[in-house]
Amino acid sequence: MKASHLFVQCLENEQVEYIFGIPGEENLDVMDALLDSKIKFITCRHEQGASFMADIYGRLTGKAGVCLSTLGPGATNLITGVADANMDNSPVVAIAGQAATTRMHKESHQVLDLVSIFKPISKYAIQILEPETIPEVVRKAFKLAQAEKPGASFIDFPENIAQMSIMDKPLPVITSLLTLADSKLIIKASQLIKEAKKPLILVGNGAVRAKASKNLQYFSEYTKIPVVNTFMAKGIVPYYKNKLSMGTVGLQKGDYENGGFKDADLILCVGFDMVEYHPYLWNPNQEHKIIHIDTKAAEVDSSYIPDIELIGNIGRNLLALNEQLPKKEQYPQPFSIRTAMIAEMNKNSNSTDFPVKPQKIIWDLRTAMQDEDIAISDVGAHKMWMARLFKSELPNTCIISNGFASMGIAVPGAIGAKLAFPNKAVVAITGDAGFMMNSQEIETALRCNTPFVILIWNDSQYGLINWKQKKIFGRSSNIDFKNPDFVQYAQSFGATGIKINKTAKLLPALQAALQKNTVTIIDCPVDYAENNRLTELLGNVISKIGKS
Repeated sequence: MKASHLFVQCLENEQVEYIFGIPGEENLDVMDALLDSKIKFITCRHEQGASFMADIYGRLTGKAGVCLSTLGPGATNLITGVADANMDNSPVVAIAGQAATTRMHKESHQVLDLVSIFKPISKYAIQILEPETIPEVVRKAFKLAQAEKPGASFIDFPENIAQMSIMDKPLPVITSLLTLADSKLIIKASQLIKEAKKPLILVGNGAVRAKASKNLQYFSEYTKIPVVNTFMAKGIVPYYKNKLSMGTVGLQKGDYENGGFKDADLILCVGFDMVEYHPYLWNPNQEHKIIHIDTKAAEVDSSYIPDIELIGNIGRNLLALNEQLPKKEQYPQPFSIRTAMIAEMNKNSNSTDFPVKPQKIIWDLRTAMQDEDIAISDVGAHKMWMARLFKSELPNTCIISNGFASMGIAVPGAIGAKLAFPNKAVVAITGDAGFMMNSQEIETALRCNTPFVILIWNDSQYGLINWKQKKIFGRSSNIDFKNPDFVQYAQSFGATGIKINKTAKLLPALQAALQKNTVTIIDCPVDYAENNRLTELLGNVISKIGKS
C-alpha cells in the first residue's frame, strides 16, 4: 500500500475523529487516502481557523486535535493556532504536506524548513524521510502531544514519501497512569497545612486537565481552605454555589490583594501553569510558603520556589493529603473581591442602559445558558469581563485562551467545541475585531451542521487597547475602525443575524438563538465606559481572609 494510506491508518489507530484543514497539492495522497477512512475531514476556509478548531477540540476532550495543511503559506497559516495550543497546553497534532525530498536541498517554490519553524512552538517537530518510520513518528507525535503537560506536535510529510509503497502497520497505543507522591512528602505537606493560619488554594488549568474537580472540591470543603482560580480554571470549583470559591485571579497586579495572597501564609498551587498568572504578580516579595501539587515538577522561577512538590495524580494526592488532616467546620469569611463582584452583577442585572453594560451582557448570557453549556471567549476587553464575572459552575464550560491569548479563536473554536460535544449549546463570545479575524469559518460551521451562537460585543474599536492606552497615556491611538452590517453579513452566509437595539431584547434573543439549529450572530453594542469602573472597583477592593 501507499505510505499515505499507512499514515491514515496510524491516525485511525490514535482514535482520530476529525481532521481540520485545507487540501493542497502536496497533501494530495493523504487527502485521497482519507476518502477510504472513517476519519471525517472538516474543510476549513483558512488554516488558522483549522488550527484553532484543533486547539479547542483538544483542550475540551484531552485527545489530540488534528489539523492539516499544504506546504509553505498553508503551513505558516497554522502557526498561530499551534502556538496557542502549545502555550495553553492543549494537545494538537499539526500535519503539513511538503515538497519532494528531491528538491529540498536547493531553492525551490514554496519550500521552507518547516521543522525549524515549528520546533520553538511545539513539543515535537519532525520530517518523515522514510515510509518505514511512519508508525513510530505518528505514535510519538500523539504520545508527546497528549502527555502532561500537553502541547503541539508537528509532522512534515514530503509528497514523494507519501507516494512510496510500504507494508507495515500502526504501533499499539499504550496508556499509563500517574502515580502517588512519596508518602513522606505528603506527611510534610500536611504538616505545613496544619501550621498555616491563612492557607489559600490557587488552582490552574492543570487541575482541569487532570479531571480533579471533585477531589479538589472535597479537599477544600474538608479543610475549609478558600480557592481562587486562574482564567483557564474557571468552574473547577463552582463559583456561585460554593462558599469557598473566591473567584478568578489574573486580571491585574492588584489581584495580589484581591485574591487574598497578601494575607495568606501558605499557597497550595494545584495544577498551576505559570503562563496563566505569573508568580511575581502574586508573590512579589518571594515570601510565601508554597506547596506545588501537579503532574510535573515546578518551573524554575525566583518568585516560585516550592517548599514541597507533590508530583503525580493530582486528585489522588489531594485525597492522600485529606487523610493526614483534621476536618474543619468553620468557613472563612468571603473575600472582599467575591462580595464586590457578586454585588456588581446583582446591581446591573436589571439595567436598561443602552449601549449595554458588560455586566448586563454577562448576566443575560449566564441566565440564557445551562451550567453544562460551553462559552468560548475570544481575546479583547470582553475577555476581562468574562474572566471576572461569568459564573462557571463546571470545569471546561468557559474556555479562555490565556497562555498565548490569541485573538480570532472564538468562532473556529466554537466549531471544535460543538464537534466535541454536539449535545451542548455553544456560544462564541467575541469583540467585533476578533470576530472579523476568522468570521469566514461561519460557512464551515453551516456546511458541517455545527449550530452555535456568536455574541459580538460591538464598539467599533480595539477596546482593550483603548482601555490600556487611556489608562497609561490619557489618550488613545489608532484604535478605531468601521464594521460591516453584521445582520446582513450573517444572512449572506445563510446564518441568522440579530441586531440588539434595546437592552431588554438581549436575553430573549439569546434564549431564542440557543434553540435554533443554525449559526446565529447577535450584534450587541457595548458600553466600554464601564471598563474604568471595573479598574476602579478592583483597585479599591482590599481582600482579606477573615474579613468581609
